[in-house]
Amino acid sequence: MAIRIRTARPGSRLTSREIDVLRLLSRGFTYMEIGKQLGISVHTVTSHIKKSYRKLGAHSAAEAVTLAADLHLLDRTKDG
Repeated sequence: MAIRIRTARPGSRLTSREIDVLRLLSRGFTYMEIGKQLGISVHTVTSHIKKSYRKLGAHSAAEAVTLAADLHLLDRTKDG
């Protein structure tokens, strides 16, 4: 049985908001806490996460965060 390793699809770029959401998710924030921190609804947080999964080829939050970290997308610091 072969193990298939997923990588981000070329040309599938995450938006800055999707990266913000993944960054907070990687720090252990809940969807509700992410929404409050970013001033968006929980529904919008969920939407950003689903889009991130699709763009990264991930099937879980842990996998999405790991792939984003491997691509150095979570390295950027945000002012404020």
